[in-house]
Amino acid sequence: MSDLRVRFAPSPTGFFHIGSARTALFNWLYARHTGGTFVLRIEDTDKQRNTEEALQVIFDGMRWLGMQWDEGPEAGGDHGPYFQSQRDGIYQEYIQKLRDADRIYEKDGAGYFRISGEPQVIFDAVRGRVERTEEKDFVVVRSDGSPVFHLVNVIDDITMRISHVIRGEDHLSNTSKHTELFKAFGAPLPTFAHIPLILKENGPGKMSKRDKGALIEDYRKRWFLPEAVRNYLCLLGWSPKDDREVMAIEDIIRIFDLPQINQNNARFDEKKLSFINSRYLHEMSKESFLGMGRAALLETGLVSADSDADYVDAVLVLCQEKLRSIEDLGGFSEYFFKEDYAFDEKAAAKIFKKGDPRARVAELKEGLGSVDDFSEEALEALVQGLAERHGVSTGEYIHACRLAVSGRSVGPSFYGLLRVLGQERVLIRMDRFLADAGILAMG
Repeated sequence: MSDLRVRFAPSPTGFFHIGSARTALFNWLYARHTGGTFVLRIEDTDKQRNTEEALQVIFDGMRWLGMQWDEGPEAGGDHGPYFQSQRDGIYQEYIQKLRDADRIYEKDGAGYFRISGEPQVIFDAVRGRVERTEEKDFVVVRSDGSPVFHLVNVIDDITMRISHVIRGEDHLSNTSKHTELFKAFGAPLPTFAHIPLILKENGPGKMSKRDKGALIEDYRKRWFLPEAVRNYLCLLGWSPKDDREVMAIEDIIRIFDLPQINQNNARFDEKKLSFINSRYLHEMSKESFLGMGRAALLETGLVSADSDADYVDAVLVLCQEKLRSIEDLGGFSEYFFKEDYAFDEKAAAKIFKKGDPRARVAELKEGLGSVDDFSEEALEALVQGLAERHGVSTGEYIHACRLAVSGRSVGPSFYGLLRVLGQERVLIRMDRFLADAGILAMG
């Protein structure tokens, strides 16, 4: 393992923001790319907002995304404690060092840090040379004796031997304060890398917790695949430079590096995230997809623990290649489990506009009622034979009969649809359609 050490330092405030998750991910990727150490430390000094439940949201979100930390809470390590609320003795020791060096003075009950007044220069791994000069002294110890964020942040990085500080661009303005403090302690500066902000999907400004798509826990509730969300987060501010989007995490780890991170802010795009999610969904193993699909269908109430397991699995296997997300599974497949399914009005109007589909449904119903083989190959041969006999395209039968047995104009493979529904169910549905088609024809 290399000497490279990075950290992610969230505050447990009740949610896991997509921007925080992306920051954690870039740190984790860089640690894995270099063989370094990924440290998790918790900034939990806000006693009113920090709770065990909020802390668990962070732990669960990181583990869901596959980001296990090497040091930190529940993992241990040689540089703890990893909760700021447990590190006050360390902070007081370092505050005393500043007092002894005459770098802190009292004013209005607070402790102010005496700046050097010298230009603070860093060579940012993303932004290049950055120079800024602090114009005035700043508070490092509040009037109640508690240290402020800037001070504890630097002390933690020093004592945890953090070599690279990878964080959001919004912290760039703090860096001159932090370099002043590093130098005051006689500590070497870490390598800084300030990554671009994530902008909201519509309109200006940074994505906030109130914006749609901003919270990692929402993706978990909506049945997004963690691998897909992680893949998409990698693309928010980083690119492999070869236009690839869907990538195995092993490939991303192999090529991820700080100079490839963009300087321009990244705009959130849920359509791209959904596309990536659908790609992962289609490539899932049958076993994994069935496990997730069963749980999702149980949640919708379309099936129960007593439902025919073989039928449920057959529906899921058929839907997998067409489904965009597990979140859509209920709406996409409900007609498999309900006989009172609704007919899509636009789909019906489109089909009836081309002519009355009842003749085609009746012809196919007659053929289906007399076959012993309900395999997809046999069903396709039957439809092709009917089309040739009546001098029409197979599409006329497919569109009319899909509407009849599902109420939709789109869905999974038509012949697979008939096979899974089964002969008896298909014939009953066709009878009902023929009886009620007059109402549909009137719109």
